[in-house]
Amino acid sequence: MHHNQTPDRCGKAPRIRPAADFVEREDGFYLYLDMPGVRRENLVVHIEDDELTIQAPTSHKLCNGERVHAMEFGDVEYHAQFSLTDTMEKQRIGAQLVNGVLSIFIPRREEQVPRRIKIEVL
Repeated sequence: MHHNQTPDRCGKAPRIRPAADFVEREDGFYLYLDMPGVRRENLVVHIEDDELTIQAPTSHKLCNGERVHAMEFGDVEYHAQFSLTDTMEKQRIGAQLVNGVLSIFIPRREEQVPRRIKIEVL
């Protein structure tokens, strides 16, 4: 293949797990997944029982006249699963996709929110 040819993109895109950060804060849990090339309309965030599943294909389409000289971000299908625990409020999970980063907020169940006890001085 010459370096200025468009690569053959036949076949199924490989399935990979996106890089992810999982952060716990006082109000809940934050999951950040790096998913460049994903369009919001192709993104699926699904909860079944205690499993959170994230799935999306990428779409790195070339514009007319473009030729690929090197490619490190080819089309893939992102797939990840995470277990949800009893401390998480599954009914209020929210998600945002901004600049290729999927942010998922999983609130902590009300009875699980840590609280500080005020000590009265008598």
